[in-house]
Amino acid sequence: MAQTLAGRTVAILVATEGIEQVELVEPRRALEEAGATVHLVSTEAGEVQAFDHLDKADTFTADKAASDVSASDYDALMLPGGVANPDALRTDAGAVALVRGFFDAGKPVAAICHAPWTLIEADVVRGRTLTSWPSLQTDLRNAGATWVDEEVVVDQGLVTSRKPDDLEAFNAKMLEEFAEGRHEGQRRGGGGARFEKDRATT
Repeated sequence: MAQTLAGRTVAILVATEGIEQVELVEPRRALEEAGATVHLVSTEAGEVQAFDHLDKADTFTADKAASDVSASDYDALMLPGGVANPDALRTDAGAVALVRGFFDAGKPVAAICHAPWTLIEADVVRGRTLTSWPSLQTDLRNAGATWVDEEVVVDQGLVTSRKPDDLEAFNAKMLEEFAEGRHEGQRRGGGGARFEKDRATT
């Protein structure tokens, strides 16, 4: 497992503040332990502020700005949650374009908690089955998605989970889908969505 993503480069996309720290740190650790090169990408390069729910936590350094990279630079994309983080991302044209680029290229994407807000803005959830923090379910349904209450959902290379308690299952499926690479059904406007849900395995 430690080498399953060797040679792969993964972007983690965040805003400059409001990131749920555990949803950044734990997936990044899992990716790095699996052999991936991970770049932290933000709306601006430089320091970003993470939170533990509503309390400020640690700061991290974004390697690159979203407007300076493209999906062609990476093999996969991971989107942490936090309420303010995806809300800020969905108002940033560069971030939204970057997310859309991964779907256009059929590359795998993993999004947890509130992160699907950014997916809605990128118009990539229509016809897909996914999960999220429960308060997003109406937004996702209005955007044309099918929302389910499961710890992890995989739909043609798109991995979603609800909350930090789901991280074990989320990370396991993220690594699996990222290792598989491109999924033709991931492309916007592609074939019908495939729905898969899995419980965490140990």
